Amino acid sequence: MDWFSQLCVAVFIAFVIAFRAHRKKSLSNSGAIAGFFVMALHIFVGYRFGAVLLAFFFSSSALTKFGEDKKRTLDPEFKEGGQRNWIQVLANSGIASVLVIAIWVLTEGQDKCLNSKDSPLITTLIGAVIGHYSCCNGDTWSSELGILSEDKPRLITTFKHVKKGTNGGVTKTGILAAAAAGSFIGLSFVLLSFSTTRCESSTVFKQLLVLPIATLAGLCGSLIDSLLGATLQFSGFCSVRRKVVGKPGPTVKKISGSNVLDNNAVNFVSILLTSFFTAIACWYIF
Repeated sequence: MDWFSQLCVAVFIAFVIAFRAHRKKSLSNSGAIAGFFVMALHIFVGYRFGAVLLAFFFSSSALTKFGEDKKRTLDPEFKEGGQRNWIQVLANSGIASVLVIAIWVLTEGQDKCLNSKDSPLITTLIGAVIGHYSCCNGDTWSSELGILSEDKPRLITTFKHVKKGTNGGVTKTGILAAAAAGSFIGLSFVLLSFSTTRCESSTVFKQLLVLPIATLAGLCGSLIDSLLGATLQFSGFCSVRRKVVGKPGPTVKKISGSNVLDNNAVNFVSILLTSFFTAIACWYIF
């Protein structure tokens, strides 16, 4: 398929998904516009990059809506349908968008296998994209399923029990969900790679190592996010709203953390770190 045909396909798919997500309140007006451009870019550069982005988007949107009644009583910033605006879209896809542009320029639009001997820089960049969406998905699955768990969360820094919704609180369910989320991203990447990329016989089956790498990236990304949330993001209990809130106030009793980073900033930093570590792992393993 030539680049113009692939661009047309990318624009069409991105428009349909963004329009549908806006109607279902998964994306706000600004989120739908930003999401359209991000999706079109990923799909145009390579279907496997579009696959990991869409695997993250569809699964996280579905889980955000799962158990909404219970989440509404726990989350002070609850939005019907989990509407994401342009800031949230870019916080969860901005780094990957820069990476896929770099990959497109370096490969001249050709799909490349993970192979450090042949192309170490490209392998590193692809690894960073895998780590990026494994982290995003791991954090989302962990948060959305962990808050519904019957287990009482423990603060990751002290292991003391904390109220549900506390930044940095972890549960067994959440930890397992993060690992499963990473696996889902890895599987999406591998399946599309086998159908769109031609690898040398010596490296074709080695591509399956993406699965355990993505699993670890999902798990570690979620733990990094929790660690940042417990230390650099404020959590307190509001006596008026009877909920855990993310900003200090006269009616708020501090639970943990400092008011340094908000949720989007925590996501951005955890994604950046996970992308870096996954990139190094892929460079070394492949």
